[in-house]
Amino acid sequence: MIMAKVMGTVVATRKEESLVGYKLMIVCRIDSAGNFIDHERVAVDYVGAGIGEIVLVGQGSAVRVEEKKKTAPIDMAIVGIIDTMDVEEVLREQNRKGG
Repeated sequence: MIMAKVMGTVVATRKEESLVGYKLMIVCRIDSAGNFIDHERVAVDYVGAGIGEIVLVGQGSAVRVEEKKKTAPIDMAIVGIIDTMDVEEVLREQNRKGG
């Protein structure tokens, strides 16, 4: 799993039938200090996340475990909303220095 921030939504009136009913969200991966470390991607929202929230994102076949989702073309999904993070200051300092 990765941590990401929800940046916005995607509206697709025409899409693969197995995706009908799923909310599509724009997410950007972040580090433990909240810095963006990747480009934006689109993820299916399983948990009702909102714009601006920090979320847990799963990728690959692990996000299609439910029978209904097994055949859906889902490669990335929001699987949790992060309430808090407790990160040691040493790790934060390493991230600031790039190591």
